Amino acid sequence: MIIKKTKSALRLLTCLTFGVALLAHGSLSAEEIDGSIASCLKAWGTHPFGKNPKYKTLGTSVKIFGIGQNSADTERTNLPSLVLINPDINIMGGTTTELLNPNGWYCFRSNINVMGKLSIRAHCKAHLAAASDGVTVLGSNSNSKSVTVMGSTQIDLVDCK
Repeated sequence: MIIKKTKSALRLLTCLTFGVALLAHGSLSAEEIDGSIASCLKAWGTHPFGKNPKYKTLGTSVKIFGIGQNSADTERTNLPSLVLINPDINIMGGTTTELLNPNGWYCFRSNINVMGKLSIRAHCKAHLAAASDGVTVLGSNSNSKSVTVMGSTQIDLVDCK
């Protein structure tokens, strides 16, 4: 019986990994980037960026079994800075995304967390928005804006005075 459960769990993990890969690949079109930025700007309502904002992109971060790179934006700017964050993908491990610019306006395309812990450390004055709604299955997701399956996603604010 344990072998059947283990095989079922491995099949589920394989399916989830394929799904994550397809989602990440499908999210790279230029058309969707504009849609993601538009969704975040709409979520914020009032923002300093105008109709055709310039933004930088924080690359996709992939960690499997704790192996891979964390993503971070540690640049501090004097003016508001719009940053599109491509998916952070975490499978069976832990990962931390650091968003430390107090003038940062961070737009999450999506986060995907399967059987692990995703921590987002954001400066207390930073603005955060997600381009899409989230899904949580057998886990906890404090921001309700990422896909979490049997894991946890949390946001911790830093440098609050």
